[in-house]
Amino acid sequence: MSESKGVLQGFKEFLMRGNVIELAVAVVVGAAFTNIVNAVVKGVINPIIGALGSQNLDNYKACLSTCEVNKKTGEFTSGIYLLWGSVLSAALTFLITAAVVYFLMILPLNKWKERLAAKKPVEDVPVDPTEVELLIEIRDALLAQRAGSQSVPSSHAGIIGTQKSQQ
Repeated sequence: MSESKGVLQGFKEFLMRGNVIELAVAVVVGAAFTNIVNAVVKGVINPIIGALGSQNLDNYKACLSTCEVNKKTGEFTSGIYLLWGSVLSAALTFLITAAVVYFLMILPLNKWKERLAAKKPVEDVPVDPTEVELLIEIRDALLAQRAGSQSVPSSHAGIIGTQKSQQ
């Protein structure tokens, strides 16, 4: 009984994670968005390309071998066809989808995140000593060690200059 409760509790925690819910929302929005993009491609892009020929890009094809078409039905009876019009239509759909997602979703989100990051207060991080400061500390420590002094030799001395030399 306790094992099933642990499994059910784990499953509930899994479902309540933000990633699962965000993924479900993305799938639903993506499915609805696909219909919009397909309508734009079929209603706007294909007719523009169709000004050169057929409005249905599926009609653009090439034959690799002897191809025969039934003149009554318009169906292909033999031969090997490359349906490059369908590929072009799918590629246009993809490019339009990617462009809309980038310009209407990703770009504004990135700008919004940049604004939030700019408003965020900067944490006080201790500044590392410069090379010159480190060299001064090393020099002072060596001078103090050579002189046999146990005191701090300079006001610029930091961690290295304050350590007592071991004899």
